[in-house]
Amino acid sequence: MYWFTVEFGLCREQGEIRAWGAGLLSSFGELQHSLSNKPEHREFEPSLTAVQPYQDQDYQDVYFVAEGVEDAMEKFRQWTFKTLSRPYEVHYDPFSQTVMVLDSVHKLEGLAACLSLEVLRLNNAVAKMKF
Repeated sequence: MYWFTVEFGLCREQGEIRAWGAGLLSSFGELQHSLSNKPEHREFEPSLTAVQPYQDQDYQDVYFVAEGVEDAMEKFRQWTFKTLSRPYEVHYDPFSQTVMVLDSVHKLEGLAACLSLEVLRLNNAVAKMKF
């Protein structure tokens, strides 16, 4: 998946195919090749992209084209949600830049309390703006 998105991803922008992968943007030859009619261009579909063999010695024979970076990210999120199952959920804390595994009632109650407080603050801010 990484190879055909972050490294060699293509997307449509204003009706044209454009490069957004770092590997394409750093290699003029591969960039020209990827935008030509020589390779096959397939619609970005995570379930197919994930199993596509890649070439690391020569230019790619196949590139996946997303409707946009946001579209690719949303399709990837949906695919991982359906495909990658685990017996727990996780929560990312942007302040501490940590991921908490929600694998106990205690952790869930703590997160629920924090979220409840944030919703209360949000409601108070909205109420103050109405006056």
